[in-house]
Amino acid sequence: MWEKKKETEEIKAFLGQGAEFIGKLIFNGSVRIDGKFQGEIFGQGSLVVGQGATVDASIAVKSVYISGDVRGNIEVNEKVNIHSTGKFTGDVRTPVFVMEEGAFFDGRSCMAEAIKQKDESSQTQ
Repeated sequence: MWEKKKETEEIKAFLGQGAEFIGKLIFNGSVRIDGKFQGEIFGQGSLVVGQGATVDASIAVKSVYISGDVRGNIEVNEKVNIHSTGKFTGDVRTPVFVMEEGAFFDGRSCMAEAIKQKDESSQTQ
């Protein structure tokens, strides 16, 4: 039988509703934020911003899934997905940018440079 590939990795850290954090977050795997975060986020995995969450940060990760409110600049290696309840204000650099109907985006997106960087890194591996 064929196995269905998991869309996101196992959650390694979780910032729940009502929790607030100011600082720098560095992670491997997947992190979910449902509370308030301000600062910098660096990761080798997926960042999930839940509905009702507020994130004001500079973000550099493998992929981002936004259902809450995100402000700042995002640099992503694989994919940005803004769900219907998501709001993103800032600049984004990504090879794949998905916005569902009802999602909000105010900023600039750059895909050409992100795709070029991804192609160059895959050739050197």
